[in-house]
Amino acid sequence: MALTLICVMLLVPMTIIGLIISMMQAATSVSEQSLSFVPKLIALGVCLVVFEGAAIGLLMEFTVKLFGVIARIRR
Repeated sequence: MALTLICVMLLVPMTIIGLIISMMQAATSVSEQSLSFVPKLIALGVCLVVFEGAAIGLLMEFTVKLFGVIARIRR
């Protein structure tokens, strides 16, 4: 569940920006590849900065649970 939330935090904004850029490219008939890649890359960087605390918290929680499960299996 934690890894899914981290993926959603990063992929949803990039998908929305990609959709907006695609609609603008279709409306203006501009099909430059870098025009769609650069805004997505910027959105990824912004999302990483904004959600880094939440992502690290989720990963720490996941890791603690994972080690707990491993400890129970070894007994």
